[in-house]
Amino acid sequence: MAAKPPSDDLAKLSVNNGGADGKAAVANGAKNGDAANHSGDESEDDADDQTAEPAPGAAKKKKNKKKKPKKKKKAPTSQTDPPSVLMSQLFPNNTYPKGEEVEYKDENRYRTTSEEKRHLDNLNTDFLVDYRHAAETHRQVRQWAQKNIKPGQTLTEIAEGIEDSIRRLVGHDGLAEGDAKVAGVGFPTGLNLDHIAAHYTPNAGNKTVLQQSNVMKVDIGVHVNGKIVDSAFTMSFDPMYDNLLAAVKDATNTGVKEAGIDVRLGELGGLIQETMESYECEINGTTYPIKSIRNLTGHTILPYSIHGTKSVPIVKSADNTKMEEGDVFAIETFGSTGNGYVHDEGEVSHYALRSDAPKVDLRLSSAKSLLNVIKKNFGTIPFARRYLDRLGQEKYLLGLNNLVQSGIVEDYPPLLDKRGSYTAQFEHTILLRPTVKEVISRGDDY
Repeated sequence: MAAKPPSDDLAKLSVNNGGADGKAAVANGAKNGDAANHSGDESEDDADDQTAEPAPGAAKKKKNKKKKPKKKKKAPTSQTDPPSVLMSQLFPNNTYPKGEEVEYKDENRYRTTSEEKRHLDNLNTDFLVDYRHAAETHRQVRQWAQKNIKPGQTLTEIAEGIEDSIRRLVGHDGLAEGDAKVAGVGFPTGLNLDHIAAHYTPNAGNKTVLQQSNVMKVDIGVHVNGKIVDSAFTMSFDPMYDNLLAAVKDATNTGVKEAGIDVRLGELGGLIQETMESYECEINGTTYPIKSIRNLTGHTILPYSIHGTKSVPIVKSADNTKMEEGDVFAIETFGSTGNGYVHDEGEVSHYALRSDAPKVDLRLSSAKSLLNVIKKNFGTIPFARRYLDRLGQEKYLLGLNNLVQSGIVEDYPPLLDKRGSYTAQFEHTILLRPTVKEVISRGDDY
């Protein structure tokens, strides 16, 4: 989920670029426990073999046959299609796979073998378990989505397929009060077509159908106990767009590779931009340079908050802020054949309760009741209108708009480049652990 920087940050960028805030989400602890099936032995009468002589004319009684003990069901060892097996069953005892671990270099190389840093790393066991749980859920859901998304499907069908799969795998359907804050969807699934770069998910009644000619950014968030994994990929069904996708994937991988403790964010943006803009793409006979979208950025992720306090520009800037030990970053890059600059436009679908919301005396009763629903079910985790629909909320738009106008809830309109252009996105979440950099969302797919 992308975000834009405050206006004063734009001045810091060397090519009139802006920064984008990250994504924000909050959740409580995941409690996935699987009850084992137990079958007790049937008790047998000790006198089975001592049968009395039947009375004359009486029918013989049949001996009681011993019942065979019920076989225990074997724990599943592979995922279903669509995904439905709990992660906690596939990986018992919290043995979730690690992400890609990369050793620090230069003056931070010592961290790999430092006893002090290892000790600090070992203090983060629960943190790593939650992040790896969320990351493996993300990998399995997105890989299923990549195989199954086809032109002709509606965006609603695609979004709900992804989100329902996430809920099944973490064991929280989000329907009971507060359940979505324990584990589940980290933010609304972005399905952004062509010139729409970010923050679009279908609202109720949307009948948009994916076409063969579309370039679709798929931005998925998963959280466990508020630890949010934010990772995105782009799909196209025509090789004409291959260079656009290659440019953005390469730029994201450059950002992931060069990121690390003490790296300056403005310099990292320059490396990302250099990689991105070394590509061009021929579409329908016209060659377009690939441009970094200068007012979108990566960002830090905080517990229960998708938008942290640091932004990662994707163009060179004068930002001397350093990455630090313990930071969690979403390294995301966006490339475009258009202006390389986005603006707000269209119907809003993404919302989030502000962590710094002002105390406002709400006079609209619908706004008061909706705020209570949002606090209890999402906290500061971003939500879509569809999530309110599935909770049974009705006629809530007036109250929702009042909360936005009061500064209590933030809305995230779709972010668009010029019509007729094409945009692409790739994104990974990285953990700057004391000993190594862990690309927590890395998979065989990207």
